[in-house]
Amino acid sequence: MKKVFVNGYGTIGSRIAKFIKDDSDIDVIGIGKHSPDEKVQHAINDGFSVYVPEDKNDNFKDYNISGSIESILDNCDLVIDASPGGKGFLNKKNIYESRDIKAIFQGGETIFNSNRVADVLFNSRVNYAEAFDKKYVMQGSCNVTGMGRILNPLREKYADKLTRIDVTLVRRWADLEQTDKQIDDTIEMTENPHHGTDVKAFFGKDIPIFVRAIKVPTRQMHLHIMDIRFNENAPTSDEIHELFKNEYGIAILWRAKGTKDIRDFAESTKFNFKDTNMLHIHANMTTSIGDTIQLMYSDDQTGLVIPENYMLLQAMLFQRDYKDALKRTEKLFNMDEKKKLLEEHFSKKD
Repeated sequence: MKKVFVNGYGTIGSRIAKFIKDDSDIDVIGIGKHSPDEKVQHAINDGFSVYVPEDKNDNFKDYNISGSIESILDNCDLVIDASPGGKGFLNKKNIYESRDIKAIFQGGETIFNSNRVADVLFNSRVNYAEAFDKKYVMQGSCNVTGMGRILNPLREKYADKLTRIDVTLVRRWADLEQTDKQIDDTIEMTENPHHGTDVKAFFGKDIPIFVRAIKVPTRQMHLHIMDIRFNENAPTSDEIHELFKNEYGIAILWRAKGTKDIRDFAESTKFNFKDTNMLHIHANMTTSIGDTIQLMYSDDQTGLVIPENYMLLQAMLFQRDYKDALKRTEKLFNMDEKKKLLEEHFSKKD
């Protein structure tokens, strides 16, 4: 049994810990908390042992703390770092490296410049086996993960025909749980978004992708608008939908008017955390004109990267075959059942 520590219990950490604790090959030995807030008690109530930085122990005297992060990591096979963006790099330098521990980092970090946390940016659909035996790997952000899942099937089938991909990322302002984060009444433009550079990290610098990003005042998922150009007449909309029909973690929906429709359905069907953990192609919006396909899909923000973290864990700790890793992921996340329910509820009218 492998011992895993989840450093952080926010939007990502709480989701990861609650799913992977059901894997009989994994022992979640604890949760790391750095701030003495209500999430400390939430983690304890969820059955996890909570550990805090040695020098902050006095700040947590109101909680039943199990010990220090520094001490528990001496008995650990892998850390899933789910701390706020930028903190992962500091944790690597100050805690993980000296203990020679494997670690997974989240999309708020980088694999570039002097603050890089790893040399590999992971996408299970693109470079699963590349994470075998790596000590440090960065899981791509939800937007980057979503683009990888869509672009790789396109590249596999149409590699010699693709000439340019333009992507507009319509990003949500805050996650559902971030109730303390103000949503401003504005559309915010992002200069030099990292997403295109990150995608090229696993596809190669020559992929002809151009990314622009805006942030809109909603908590209800991201929406990607992708214009895919070919060197001849583009495939039909039906051909594109057929390409993604059997892709794991991609649902094809016809009657969702907006992202909240999907989220509300997920809540009504009691999906964990209201997450679908997948992408949703809005099939009624797919258009094929001349040499271009316009594809729109919504991206389940934080929920999308949770099964990805689990796939990455399996690659780093067990070097499992890709198909075996998918089967184990399905056992924990039930994404095929979620996909079936979503596609039935938002099916095409006769």
